[in-house]
Amino acid sequence: MTITIAQHTAHPLTVSRLGYGTMRLTGPDIWGEPADRPQALEILKTAVSSGVNFIDTADYYGEDVTNRLIAEALHSYPSDLVICTKVGATRRPDKSWVPYNTPENLRASIDNNLRTLKQEQIQLVHLRLMGHGPVPLAEQLGAMFEMQREGKIQHVGLSNVTREELETGLQLGSIATVENMYSYAQRTTMQLPHGANPGGEEVLDLCEQHGIPLIPFFSLVHGLPNAGNKLAEIAKKHNATEAQLNIAWLLHKSPWILPIPGTSSLAHLRENLKAAQIHLSAEDMAYLG
Repeated sequence: MTITIAQHTAHPLTVSRLGYGTMRLTGPDIWGEPADRPQALEILKTAVSSGVNFIDTADYYGEDVTNRLIAEALHSYPSDLVICTKVGATRRPDKSWVPYNTPENLRASIDNNLRTLKQEQIQLVHLRLMGHGPVPLAEQLGAMFEMQREGKIQHVGLSNVTREELETGLQLGSIATVENMYSYAQRTTMQLPHGANPGGEEVLDLCEQHGIPLIPFFSLVHGLPNAGNKLAEIAKKHNATEAQLNIAWLLHKSPWILPIPGTSSLAHLRENLKAAQIHLSAEDMAYLG
């Protein structure tokens, strides 16, 4: 199964429909070095050797921890590997998440990502929105598109966006991808300590209309505790875990969904990758709802 990013542009990117998100490779609270650094490096190598060619990261994971791990484990990168990063946020010493989204901030973040990932151009960058603030979306995206014209960014995506924000973004320029929280049990807006996270269900139809891949994040962290008995029943039917069924449900929900389940366990990585082999029937999907 593959999916094409920015299919209508001169430089489309085709990747496997099961990627890997690196956020869980950091220490507690997405801060600091991993508890088991050798295993973190092995997870990245195993993911790529197993066919994963889409990796999601951000320089504010750690901070800079996941980018440095990616470069150490995988550079020089395979020609078909797409590394997607995010800008628009930063972390304070108290581990809080705050906007970092002025044009100057965004440029500093892109330059930092280029340095830590050891790249001359980043193939895909998500602008993560941090709620309504003093910097208008048009100004933030304008800075991103300017860096795209300069060649620092190949494709621009949006993360954590409402339907209205995505509609605005589509009027301002070419949006390659959208990354929102989405899982079987968590489909709409969720309130978190650092603000609201819009759900994937709110933008999925727009993504499908425009041929924009939707990349779910936190699909295993927040979704499963509230999944209910139906997911467990279908998981048992397929001799799979609920986490695997959640990934399979996303893959079957729409051909425009590109899951990026993350983990800090090599065993769990291998389990997650097996989810792509699960075939859910139309009856399974109807039962799950």
